[in-house]
Amino acid sequence: MSTPRNGGHSTRSSRKDGIPLGRIAGIPVYLAYSWFIIAAFTVIAVGPVVFVQHPSLGNGAYFVAFAYAVLLALSVLVHELAHALSAKAFNWPTEKIVLNLWGGHTQFESFISSPGRSVLVALAGPAANFVLAAAAWPLVVAHVFGGVAEELANSFMWANLLIGIFNVLPGLPLDGGRLVESAVWKVTGSQEKGTVAAGWAGRIVVIVLVVGFIAPPLLSGSPINFTYMLITLLVCSFLWMGASGAIKQATLRGRLPSVSAAALAEPAVGIPNSATVAEVLRVAPYGTPAVVICGPDGRPQGLVDPAATAAVPASEVSTTFVTAVSTPLADGAYVPWTSSGQELIQYLAQLSGAEYAVVDERGTVMGLLRQQAVVTAITGKVARRSGRP
Repeated sequence: MSTPRNGGHSTRSSRKDGIPLGRIAGIPVYLAYSWFIIAAFTVIAVGPVVFVQHPSLGNGAYFVAFAYAVLLALSVLVHELAHALSAKAFNWPTEKIVLNLWGGHTQFESFISSPGRSVLVALAGPAANFVLAAAAWPLVVAHVFGGVAEELANSFMWANLLIGIFNVLPGLPLDGGRLVESAVWKVTGSQEKGTVAAGWAGRIVVIVLVVGFIAPPLLSGSPINFTYMLITLLVCSFLWMGASGAIKQATLRGRLPSVSAAALAEPAVGIPNSATVAEVLRVAPYGTPAVVICGPDGRPQGLVDPAATAAVPASEVSTTFVTAVSTPLADGAYVPWTSSGQELIQYLAQLSGAEYAVVDERGTVMGLLRQQAVVTAITGKVARRSGRP
């Protein structure tokens, strides 16, 4: 699987990724600590089977089971490298490859994609597994290896074949989902609509897997293999969460064009920090529009509190400075009037505070943008007020 992402790689995040295994073609490769969970599960589940088949191995059967886990990890690594190297051909920067509990993923930095290129990069992973399976097949058929080594080779062949088939299923987060995404993207011109369609296709894939693999033994009354059922449920839950996450992210991306400083800002005026409350009442007699105070250099510094302004006695409005009835804005908490979309979101992410002055190209205050207005525009949800009416 492949994951696009904005931003670079940091030392702090690399520690969370797991154990660094080095670089391949300049791409950092990590072994997540969660991988040891699936490795332990493989040893516990496969070890006794190997011991029954080869009792002479003794405890060595568990080392053979661990070798199964390592071969599976190598198969996943080749899969992810195929994603990364094919992306490199399109100058898409790869941040890292991580092998984890669910197999692994390739994480890209920001890049400009297209339907055709997206499909090629996505399907390169399963194609690599099919190549490995095809390469192992003549060795297995010819019985080149003997004993345990031959069984490992046979498992390697089947594992790659199954990884390839599983990943071409038409739904996100599987690689085959990119085919659905790109087809809808090509027809509609919207990648977001393609991602949503592929996410729903992924949910359908999960339902089909549950009906096909879990329902039959339950309905027929056949003996239940709890290990088999547990693995199926874990895989299906992972796929469902991945599909749901893709739908949510695409929905949020689809709302980004409506996120504009000019459209979301409420009316506001700017006054110098040397002004008095009397001047505030002249420009905003009823608490509107919002009043932003600016320093000598014209930069926004604070926001007038209407409640504090109303509490100033009428006899003191001409002698009370506006700084006495205002709250400070965070440093640099002002955004250009023309900011919108991803540019605006990334800019606000670098600022602290929840309120930002909106200024034109001359630095004149044109409005006030509140963080909650941006969140509502992106998520479509209005924040609930706390407390009782």
